[in-house]
Amino acid sequence: MKMLEGIRIIDLTTVIFGPYATQMLADLGADVIKIESPTGDVPRYMGGYKQTPYMGGTHMTVNRGKRSIVLDLKKPEDAEVLRRLIATADVFVHNVRAKAIGRLGFGYEDVKAIKPDIIYAHFAGFSQEGPWADWPAYDDVIQAATGTTSLLPKVDGNPSPRYFPSLIADKVSGTYGAQALLVALIHKLRTGEGQHVEVPMLDCFANFMLTEHLQDQVFEPPLGPPGYPRQLDPNRQPFPTMDGHLVIVPYTDAKILKLFELMDDADFLAHEPFNTPMGRFQNMTSIYGRIGELTPQKTTAEWIKILTANDFPVMPAADLGDVIHNEHLKATGFFRMMEHPTEGMIRQMAPPVRYSADPDRPIGFAPTLGQHTDALKREVEG
Repeated sequence: MKMLEGIRIIDLTTVIFGPYATQMLADLGADVIKIESPTGDVPRYMGGYKQTPYMGGTHMTVNRGKRSIVLDLKKPEDAEVLRRLIATADVFVHNVRAKAIGRLGFGYEDVKAIKPDIIYAHFAGFSQEGPWADWPAYDDVIQAATGTTSLLPKVDGNPSPRYFPSLIADKVSGTYGAQALLVALIHKLRTGEGQHVEVPMLDCFANFMLTEHLQDQVFEPPLGPPGYPRQLDPNRQPFPTMDGHLVIVPYTDAKILKLFELMDDADFLAHEPFNTPMGRFQNMTSIYGRIGELTPQKTTAEWIKILTANDFPVMPAADLGDVIHNEHLKATGFFRMMEHPTEGMIRQMAPPVRYSADPDRPIGFAPTLGQHTDALKREVEG
């Protein structure tokens, strides 16, 4: 028995934020029913498809293990199907702006009237308590609002704000969303109470980014500017080797001393300002710069052999395309080759967390558009 077996989630979320959260719960056995418009959700169009239109690569990952029903909620008969599905559910989750979901007749009070103990989750761009409550939000918008687009300029000196090249705000907020749904389910198991849950992207991602970058602005008045200096150090990057690049993390003062010994440059640290622990700590950017001057003397493999023998955190800088060949991930079964019912052989990522109660970590397939419409309508229409 999978750990969330018996939990039913009606999922009216779109794109990545909400679907990423519910995908994690589907992996754990929840019955996630994805409500889609007749044209399907955006991830169906992200990447190419192999056999069937609307079965793009991102959809194959972020909507795996779910059931798909196509409904046009502006049609009374389809809205009634959704109401009947909600009556069977533990959780109703959506990312529609509050006024729009209210016009459709699926605000919190509307849904609570259908199922009094429902967990009603609103995955919003912005909290409904602030002046931006009605604004639309996507990953780019949240990266801009949280100062994330200012980080690369601080590192490389190019003043143009830039996005971090990942849907990081969506995925981080989705992780908070999955946590929120699980906490609400635990509360319901203990008390029998449903509740309204709000998961605002801006708050989630600001919390994530500012954990280290709030830094001296924790204090009032601030002791200094925001930003964790080590993360913003232009010299703290993968170091060049004779044949590639290598990450080395000399994370303690003892490791800094040992690294320079192994690089045959211990004398560099014998002079001011590097000849005391505080001096080294305060001048790490110069130390990183010197490491980058020394690492080209050997190949990546030679450095790895030397540094792993001395218990250094070290890793060659892989290209994104190399990750599917990573020897450690191969050994752990992270990537699984699976035969999809309509798309043939596909590669999927196993759920990363391991539970002794569910060691096999089985995962399901992404549905075709509306694959389960008829069956689900028959179920609720009796």
